[in-house]
Amino acid sequence: MNRELYRAEQLPVFQNRIYRTAEAARNCVRGDLVLVQDPRTGLVYNAAFQPELIEYDTDYQNEQAASSVFRTHLDEITAIIERHFRGKSLLEVGFGKGYFLEHLLAKGFDVTGVDPAYDGANPRVIKRRFSRDAGLRGEGLVLRHVLEHIPHPVAFLAELREANDGEGTIFIEVPCLDWICRHRAWFDVFYEHVNYFRLDDFRRMFGRILEAGHVFGGQYLYVVADLASLRDPVQDRSMPFALPDDFTASINQFADRIRARGAAVVWGGASKGVIFSLFMQRAGARIDCVVDINPAKQGCYLPATGLLISSPEEMLERTAPGTDIYVMNGNYLDEIKEMTRNRFHYIEVDHE
Repeated sequence: MNRELYRAEQLPVFQNRIYRTAEAARNCVRGDLVLVQDPRTGLVYNAAFQPELIEYDTDYQNEQAASSVFRTHLDEITAIIERHFRGKSLLEVGFGKGYFLEHLLAKGFDVTGVDPAYDGANPRVIKRRFSRDAGLRGEGLVLRHVLEHIPHPVAFLAELREANDGEGTIFIEVPCLDWICRHRAWFDVFYEHVNYFRLDDFRRMFGRILEAGHVFGGQYLYVVADLASLRDPVQDRSMPFALPDDFTASINQFADRIRARGAAVVWGGASKGVIFSLFMQRAGARIDCVVDINPAKQGCYLPATGLLISSPEEMLERTAPGTDIYVMNGNYLDEIKEMTRNRFHYIEVDHE
């Protein structure tokens, strides 16, 4: 029997879909999250996930490359790709808006992309969901921040293997559940991610791993594996997974501070900011402003709360120096301080 680990109700189905009006954002489709661990495989997933609610399109906006910090992260990923895939034909599945695909092409890689949310015009892109009958294959497959969105991830990897004639090398990058636990990052658990992975999960999934580790300050994990060695994972005899008892303790701590201080800015209009703002709203703590540096999100509204997403310049014009800025991702703290001329009080919500 699956063990329940965590529950959150009526979360927005999409954290990164852009909404043109506050009303549409508040009326977004919602779903429940019931995090469980499968006792046979050891995998952690949302047992209440309804895949029929998920339909990615061009209004899905998750590009992070507007940040120089994130581009540095992509350079680190590129170095891994160089080590294992130089000279091989690549297929990138589920690449979003295509920044990394374009980056690889500029580096001289032979890469084709497939993603229904792509809204560009690159002829190397196929705007559709990946399926076995698509006739697509590559000597190397790139799966960056895709597998956490896919119900039955092992079955999906098996489909990739079969579509690729049972062979190939695969690069996988996903958020790290161990990091989420260690940092009590309840704002990093949301509906759109049906799966939550640890490095050990992939060691049980693949018989042959060429390289594995953590990147982006430990927030993400990656593996480079022989796709032919894919197997059904079996839970080992180690202790069952569990979230810390104080996993959500900071919800009330943050809410109390926001109510006491009377003003708060959330920096980050993506998944973390969506969940943080929603839980603060539910706790009766008002968020005055949400900031995102992605121009595609500015002027749009966060799902569920309907909060307007502002540019950094707009926030600077109307926010008093010394106001609390809740930084959704500590990796960007120095970048944010520089952009705001260090005029505010900065709180890293993911500080360990």
